[in-house]
Amino acid sequence: MESAEIRRRWLSFFEERGHTVVPSASLIADDPTLLLVPAGMVPFKPYFLGEVKPPFTRASSVQKCVRTPDIEEVGKTTRHGTFFQMCGNFSFGDYFKEGAIKLAWELLTSSVEHGGYGLEPEKLWITVYQDDDEAEAIWRDVVGVPAERIQRLGKKDNFWSMGVPGPCGPCSEINYDRGPEFGVEGGPAVNDERYVEIWNLVFMQYERGQGIGKEDFEILGDLPSKNIDTGLGLERLAMILQGVQNMYETDTLKVVIDKATELTGVAYGKAHDSDVSLRVVADHMRTSVMLIGDGVTPGNEGRGYVLRRIMRRAVRNMRLLGATGPVVGELVDTVIRTMGEQYPELETDRKRIETVALAEEAAFLKALKGGTNILDTAVTETKAAGGTVLSGDKAFLLHDTWGFPIDLTLEMAAEQGLSVDEDGFRRLMKEQRERAKADAQAKKTGHADVTSYREIADSAGATQFTGYTNTEGETTVVGLIVNGVPAPAASEGDEVEVVLDRTPFYAEGGGQLADHGRIRLHSGAVIEIRDVQQPVPGVSVHKGSVQVGEVTVGSTAYAAIDVRRRRAIARAHSATHLTHQALRDALGPTAAQAGSENSPGRFRFDFGSPNAVPGAVLTDVEQKINEVLARELDVHAEVMPIDEAKRQGAIAEFGEKYGEQVRVVTIGDFSKELCGGTHVHNTAQLGLVKLLGESSIGSGVRRIEALVGVDAYHFLAREHTVVAQLQELVKGRPEELPEKISSMLGKLKDAEKEIEKFRAEKVLQAAAGLVDSARDVRGVALVTGQVPDGTGADDLRRLVLDVRGRIPSDRPAVVALFTTANGKPLTVIATNEAARERGLKAGELVRTAAKTLGGGGGGKPDVAQGGGQNPEAVGAAIEAVERQVLEIA
Repeated sequence: MESAEIRRRWLSFFEERGHTVVPSASLIADDPTLLLVPAGMVPFKPYFLGEVKPPFTRASSVQKCVRTPDIEEVGKTTRHGTFFQMCGNFSFGDYFKEGAIKLAWELLTSSVEHGGYGLEPEKLWITVYQDDDEAEAIWRDVVGVPAERIQRLGKKDNFWSMGVPGPCGPCSEINYDRGPEFGVEGGPAVNDERYVEIWNLVFMQYERGQGIGKEDFEILGDLPSKNIDTGLGLERLAMILQGVQNMYETDTLKVVIDKATELTGVAYGKAHDSDVSLRVVADHMRTSVMLIGDGVTPGNEGRGYVLRRIMRRAVRNMRLLGATGPVVGELVDTVIRTMGEQYPELETDRKRIETVALAEEAAFLKALKGGTNILDTAVTETKAAGGTVLSGDKAFLLHDTWGFPIDLTLEMAAEQGLSVDEDGFRRLMKEQRERAKADAQAKKTGHADVTSYREIADSAGATQFTGYTNTEGETTVVGLIVNGVPAPAASEGDEVEVVLDRTPFYAEGGGQLADHGRIRLHSGAVIEIRDVQQPVPGVSVHKGSVQVGEVTVGSTAYAAIDVRRRRAIARAHSATHLTHQALRDALGPTAAQAGSENSPGRFRFDFGSPNAVPGAVLTDVEQKINEVLARELDVHAEVMPIDEAKRQGAIAEFGEKYGEQVRVVTIGDFSKELCGGTHVHNTAQLGLVKLLGESSIGSGVRRIEALVGVDAYHFLAREHTVVAQLQELVKGRPEELPEKISSMLGKLKDAEKEIEKFRAEKVLQAAAGLVDSARDVRGVALVTGQVPDGTGADDLRRLVLDVRGRIPSDRPAVVALFTTANGKPLTVIATNEAARERGLKAGELVRTAAKTLGGGGGGKPDVAQGGGQNPEAVGAAIEAVERQVLEIA
């Protein structure tokens, strides 16, 4: 049974039994605590936590998931993979243990002809939580599983929680016996390789208290509403139904292995090491395609680094298998053709996915060359210092600057006989992640515990946003947070977070900055609002300070936004939509939005593109945008079902999470996008859009920055003033400026070359005199000295090499010259082959000199360069070099 059919049967089975089929959410988690979705229940987490009331009592999904903690184990075991599909069925206060157990058994054991998976009942083993008598009784007495095939396990294996206070409960797992060839008998309690877990049923019935880990926490009592959360691993079931040894040999991965074999000539099943590499390639390329498909782009932080790491591991393993050229294109094509039946959007977005993947491969192959040079230098320095461990900061530099995955650094260091300070590397990585995470969380919550906002949401409900039609209005203070905790009141001077029952203030989201303004209480108190966020879904938190009086929960108030700021932001947001469409018209659908920020009078727009946008194209895009403004197109918004929005061709931003009902913003016949932001009513209100330029912000991602309205006018006015000043200076018309300035720069460059030539000749004139000043030190011709201050490093190097070349090659020679440039001492030292045969190496001599100068240096045995901080020490440095030559010679 193919994977696509397993997925189809799952959804069909539960839909027929009253479950709402919920499409897979994006892999980009809509949760500040997660980078990517690691489990099938994550999209339903707000329902389980009570943050949002579920719109259904029964649901089913096949959720895309990515987990990378055990990435080093991928390919080595039969079950570790980074991407997997989790089939789930969920009950919110509807059926409980007996219902979940009976549904699971029916689907697994029903015949294929009757819509089931056709598994033999006698091969299924059950585990239950050690104290869960109810679940065991259902399995034994209702379903009919023999008692000897039901085993009890402890908290570690058969009890579920989110790791924090909240809902929790016992689990019951269904395991499949693969037979004696996979190990000893005795059930899953004895051998989880033979008895493979395929389905986990979680019975959420308790409330968990504080604690650590999977076992050390307190059960506070029963939940008011009991829920069901189950998960069946599609790949594991496919492994069983397709009769293969491991998940890599199932239909959606084996074809990728076959393609990798075709590209490298290395057959699968011939050797352990090459099999591991082929499995890594198959798993990682599939994961990469799925991540890019959901809008993730390679980068050095967060989910972008997850993608970069697995893509580069895949490319590296292809090179280990013998591939010498680009391979990603054909591997991506194979994955899309294989997974496209289950996820048609992969075919729709094929060009964009291929563009991002190919750009990352090209960047890595280039980085591999540059990073290898950095690594070689670090290895040399480590060995020279007598070390055997490459420092964590060097490994972090290779990761942060060159995009080297740590396992690549480990392998390349090991080839040179060194280990790597992994703890140091991971500490630096953790510090970087924590800084980024803390910044993002602080932005959303102001360092308050998110439970404070949940408490307000539970008691007051969601905030009604009135800002699409109103800029001010009556409201009531329903929540107040001071210093991170709920408070009944706040006084003048306090920094506060205010929750209103209704608000005209737009909370930051979708790239649009928050509104500013004031909340005036009927008591006379005034709160100045500087930011608005939504730390929990549907609750707008207004952040500001009490200017006058006392604020109390329950007070009536009048909220008014800064209208000028709102209008300026609205102009920027509408301009962003126009820019997006104009770019897609010019570059194609691969120019998909990858992020934006709409602020008063200006915006930035990030989009996918493997290369820089030519200036001429950018000019055309800008012209097209401004032509649309002149057409005075109306802008309107409409709420509709998401399927209808897609049918109408509305553009959705990658990575954004949308509900069943979406808001579509249409600009005449030019643009149609899913958007929750505020906009102008007509394009004429924008006035003018000026694109300032575009630049790279990461692999395959470009950024345009632009000005709108009055800000664009002020920019052009300043430009006009500058042009007028240049006209006065060069005595030419505006259209003549480029040619005249180019001519002036050309003459200046020619003059600089003449000056450089004269300076070099002057420096080299000293070469003959320096040769004549050579002293004989035990048979070595030693030339030392200080040349005029201001001599550049290149000139000094040429002089040293010229002097060395004038000394007969059969006579050992050392030339060490010094100068001071920009207030800092500089030295270049060269030795000839005869001197090196006597142990005189330029690199060692430079290190001696540079140490005396208060700095450092290095180079090759024949020529090296160094410098320092103390120009007064040049004389001492010359003496130090002379002593070292005397000692060695």
